[in-house]
Amino acid sequence: MSEELTDAQRHELKADLEALRDSLSAGLGTHEANARPVELDQAAVGRVSRIDAIQQQQMADAQKRRNELRLKQVAVAMRGFTDDSYGDCKVCGEPIGYRRLKARPESPACVPCMADLEAQR
Repeated sequence: MSEELTDAQRHELKADLEALRDSLSAGLGTHEANARPVELDQAAVGRVSRIDAIQQQQMADAQKRRNELRLKQVAVAMRGFTDDSYGDCKVCGEPIGYRRLKARPESPACVPCMADLEAQR
């Protein structure tokens, strides 16, 4: 069982969440440059280069989706500061450990509950 967060830890983790939110938002803005359609003119772009460009575009799209999901998780976590539920596991209700929140401040679940959730997938 983890201990409740101190006021100093809560303040630090809130700052971490705000920095993460800003970083993810900035990253989503730069995604547009990577999302341009790939040229189909093989005279201008060779076949291998075009395949590579398509693969890079798909990887950028996957990263964008991950960042969008994480940004939503950050927003949910930030609301936890308003209703005083930040740091509580959404599954079992026990406090999430400080080290876990320091690594992933948007985490909705403690390590044991997250492991159970991932095992069910």
